Amino acid sequence: MLLDKINYTVARLDGDYAYLQKDDEPDLELKCVARALLPAEIVEGSKLVYEMMEYSLL
Repeated sequence: MLLDKINYTVARLDGDYAYLQKDDEPDLELKCVARALLPAEIVEGSKLVYEMMEYSLL
């Protein structure tokens, strides 16, 4: 559902983009997200939650 919480791990940072791994479905392709949409403090390995159309650190 669109408003559910989705947990991600930052798998890779590449310039202006971050590649996120969905925690509950690790076999899925990485999700590419513009870093401008993510918290500035992220590093590779950071845990994120996507909720209400916003990413935040766990």
